[in-house]
Amino acid sequence: MALENKLGITDSSELAREEERISKKKAAQLYDSGRLDTLMPGTYATLAEIHRFLFEDIYEFAGKMRDVNLAKGNFRFAPLMYLETSLKNIECMPQSTFDQIVEKYVEMNIAHPFREGNGRSARIWLDHIFKKELGMVVDWSLVDKEDYLLAMERSPIRDIEIKHLLKAALTDKVNDREIYMKGIDHSYYYEGYSAFKIEEL
Repeated sequence: MALENKLGITDSSELAREEERISKKKAAQLYDSGRLDTLMPGTYATLAEIHRFLFEDIYEFAGKMRDVNLAKGNFRFAPLMYLETSLKNIECMPQSTFDQIVEKYVEMNIAHPFREGNGRSARIWLDHIFKKELGMVVDWSLVDKEDYLLAMERSPIRDIEIKHLLKAALTDKVNDREIYMKGIDHSYYYEGYSAFKIEEL
């Protein structure tokens, strides 16, 4: 079953293709407009604005906190009743070093504040923090897709793997549009989608 959407699509595979096409186009617009540079790095409001911009043409819930509980495999994301508090706590986390930034990113992934599109929005959010705080961004083409998925899956318990992967892929090419767009690649997050499908509880 496809998520309810503004496009009237009922087939989940077709929706995934359209979502990829539209969100990539919107991500490029976000970059080209310079709007991203006006946002405060590391805040939930910035993440919500990124999400709204990417998905406003697809979902009514774009930029809005989810109102359902979600799980991926045996892992449950932050329960709805604690989500708002979790997001406030994450926003207060320090972000002046590489380790602090990745730890904040991991916590935001655990929170998973949106019904759909968390991965793409959070990668832009992560690079936005890296750019502002360290003058670096991740070259996602250097991060193996399967390694990334497994590292993110294990990150709530052990974040050393995701830190290693991301640190090895850092670059100072912070104004390279092509590098920016690599993080928005829908297939990047959905490699092995059936095995990592996020489900509503």
